[in-house]
Amino acid sequence: MTNSTNNIEAVDTIIENSQVTPLLRDEIDQYQVAYEIQKGDIHTTLSLLKNAGWIQLSYLSAIDWPEENKMELIYILFNWEQPVYVQIRSKIDRRKPEVPSIIQIFPGAKYYEREAHEFFGIDFPGNPDFDKQLILENWDDIPPLRKDFDPSSYSKKKFPSRTYPDQFSKKDPDNKTREKQTEREKRANKLRTGGGKR
Repeated sequence: MTNSTNNIEAVDTIIENSQVTPLLRDEIDQYQVAYEIQKGDIHTTLSLLKNAGWIQLSYLSAIDWPEENKMELIYILFNWEQPVYVQIRSKIDRRKPEVPSIIQIFPGAKYYEREAHEFFGIDFPGNPDFDKQLILENWDDIPPLRKDFDPSSYSKKKFPSRTYPDQFSKKDPDNKTREKQTEREKRANKLRTGGGKR
C-alpha cells in the first residue's frame, strides 16, 4: 500500500533518473511537490511525468516577477493511482515571454495557454489558437494580471466617473421590505422543520 510520502518519493525518483536537473525542489506538503526547471526542460519533464502516470494537467498559469524581468509558468499535474500533485515551474524572459505549446503532450492545455496569453501576454507557438480571445472581450490594454497593469487608470479611461453622497439610504416608508423579510423567514423556518408544525 502506498502513502503520500511514497508518492512524492516516486516523483523524486523519476526526476532523479531523468536528464533534467531541477534548479529547486520544494515539498509543499505531504500531497504536493514542486520542481523549478529550465525552460528547455519543460517538454521533457512533462512527457516523463505523463508517461509515469501523471496524466491530468490540473492547472497552468503564471506569476509576473517584474523586478526580475521574469514570468514564471506553473504546470500542475495529478496522478490518480499515486495521489500527489506535481508542480513544474519555469521562469522565462518577461520582455519576450514565449514557451512552446504543450498541447502535443496535454491537448487540454489549449485553453489554459489561451488564458495565460490573455492575462499575462505569454505566447505559445504550436498552439494555433493561443492568441484568440477567450475571456476578455475587446481588451485593448496590457494583460491585466501583469503587475504593472493599473486597474484604476484603466477604469478612469474606460468608464464614466460617478459621485455618490456621503450617506446613502433607501427609504421604505411603507415598511414593505421588512414585511417581505418576515415572510421569507417564516417560509425558511417551515422548511427547516420539514414543513411540519413546531
